[in-house]
Amino acid sequence: MSDNQSWNSSGSEEDIETESGPPVELCGVLSKWTNYIHGWQDRWVVLKNNTLSYYKSEDEREFGCRGSLCLSKAVITPHEFDECRIDISVNDSVWYLRAQDPEHRHQWIDSIEQHKAESGYGSESSLRRQGSMLSLTSAASNYSATSTSSFKKGHSLREKLAEMETFRDILCRQVDTLQKYFDACSDAVSKDELQRDKVVEDDEEDFPTTRSDGEFLHNNNGSKEKLFPCVTPKEINGIDFKGEAITFKATTAGILSTLSHCIDLMVKREDNWQKRHDKEMEKRRRIEDGYKIALNEFKKKSHFGGPDYEEGPNSLINEDEFFDAVEAALDRQDKIEEQSQSEKARIHRPTAVPSGDAYTTVGTYRFAQQVEEMVKNHMTYSLQDDGGDANWQLVVEEGEMKVYRREVEENGIVLDPLKATHVVKGVTGHEVCHYFWNVDFRNDWETTVENFKLVERLSDNAVIIYQTHKRVWPASQRDVLYLSAIRKIISNNENDPDTWTVCNFSVDHENAPLTNRCVRAKINIALICQTLVSPPEGDKEISRDNILCKITYVANVNPGGWAPASVLRAVAKREYPKFLKRFTSYVQEKTAGKPILF
Repeated sequence: MSDNQSWNSSGSEEDIETESGPPVELCGVLSKWTNYIHGWQDRWVVLKNNTLSYYKSEDEREFGCRGSLCLSKAVITPHEFDECRIDISVNDSVWYLRAQDPEHRHQWIDSIEQHKAESGYGSESSLRRQGSMLSLTSAASNYSATSTSSFKKGHSLREKLAEMETFRDILCRQVDTLQKYFDACSDAVSKDELQRDKVVEDDEEDFPTTRSDGEFLHNNNGSKEKLFPCVTPKEINGIDFKGEAITFKATTAGILSTLSHCIDLMVKREDNWQKRHDKEMEKRRRIEDGYKIALNEFKKKSHFGGPDYEEGPNSLINEDEFFDAVEAALDRQDKIEEQSQSEKARIHRPTAVPSGDAYTTVGTYRFAQQVEEMVKNHMTYSLQDDGGDANWQLVVEEGEMKVYRREVEENGIVLDPLKATHVVKGVTGHEVCHYFWNVDFRNDWETTVENFKLVERLSDNAVIIYQTHKRVWPASQRDVLYLSAIRKIISNNENDPDTWTVCNFSVDHENAPLTNRCVRAKINIALICQTLVSPPEGDKEISRDNILCKITYVANVNPGGWAPASVLRAVAKREYPKFLKRFTSYVQEKTAGKPILF
């Protein structure tokens, strides 16, 4: 059997012993991160033929998959904090998946790793299936060619190798000569043994007594002969064995000396190449470090918007990046609202406004007692002068508008109470509170609300509203469920200004449960409006030029979630003055040229 045949045979036997079955297919429902708007969505995921594919649902498999990943170069990363989450990345494509529990995640990871191990060119099974066609002779010849060709550039080493070639030729000729000598000696010995055997067989019966020296015998004729004649072939007599041995010894000594010289040259060459190798390795290390840094930055930018870069306790985005992203999103919303605000103001919605008496009753509806307590507290504390209170900080002052803040944190969550005062000309407190409370006008001036619905109407002056606010990435989306009540405050003194208030505070309702999509914020807000009238000259009727509305706006908001405190305070400082300006300008536009509503 040849070397190649023996090699391939042994390889095939090993394949038979170590060959294992194909990896197990797996399918099921996993939550997949879609985008920052829709978040996590359930998808039907199939692991088959070293490929991970997903469908919108199990019933829609016949319509084709929505995406797939080849697992040969995939990187599977279990999340550090989320025990149910798996991140699978191939180059710049990343899938964020969540199993229903840690056990299912472990099952998926094991199956994916098994498929990955069986998918690439470097996998164990693919190596087992590749037969080796190399023979020992070809391997030795390849090694010889490589070793001799790798030193062609060294002049001294090349000369020594030429000497080695010369010594090899001499040594081969000497070996041939010595081999001829040994062959001749062997032939002579063989002939001698054959002749001896023949003489013994022919003369065995007439064999005389041997002489004392054992070398001669007497035949029948009385003549003396040698029994074992000495054979001396010409080939043996023509070779100087001692000289050939000395020459052979000298040749081998020269070869050893040349080899020693070659080794010295290679050691010196190795030192030089080692230094160059070390320098190249250092360059490679620096390049690899730079590549890793650039790759991380690229991944951070390319996957910005993934679940690791949104609001949360383990968010990878720092406060500065968080604030920049929020500010950019708010700027975009402002531009969009500026374009649509003029269209909203032109929309006329005729609504019947109940008389003031309808808003003075306490009512017997559910939450009525809680509403009365809220109104009483706000009327007692919200109208107090804050100029001399050291706990309130004046953060914004623009003309008649002033915004105060008191910094409060609880368990790392910003709960800063905000208080704003403003004076608006040409409108009454009733009109301001009417447009603030009535849901028919909410979308005209409220730019942060994505949608809202009336959950329950408790009475003519109290409703429960559920609203979701537009998401400002990377912050999570917020929703609010609150009771909104409008009241006219009965004055105890005829000189007291006409006062109206709207109270909005969070409640619970079975028709608006908590959802995983939004973070539920808690609010306690009051808008208190006092109408100040300056007497007109003479017998003139009161016009809007004689009216001022003093507005006091108080907000206590618990945003929930994990947004940085600095970002929340900066956003509140920016948005509250804009909100007051936008809303009061809207009321002035809506009431211009209309009868005054006291």
